[in-house]
Amino acid sequence: MSNEESSTPESASSKLFDLRVLIGGLFTVYGVVLTIVGILASEAALAKAAGININLWMGLGMLALGVFFLFWWRLRPLQRDVPPSD
Repeated sequence: MSNEESSTPESASSKLFDLRVLIGGLFTVYGVVLTIVGILASEAALAKAAGININLWMGLGMLALGVFFLFWWRLRPLQRDVPPSD
């Protein structure tokens, strides 16, 4: 490695990838979809599930989990460790 390469600062965001964003985003999107499907459920669909609107409840749970992950990511973002200077 030459001196030029070692003295060039790298972008911290280029080295960081946070799975909380991906997990939170997917759970939020799927939670919204399931919540809408649960709200629009027919009586026949409710009768199949013994009267429990499972799509609505699971959608709300997934939505809450997704929002939790996204808030966690915003409140505690990843930080790059700064190496000690020589």
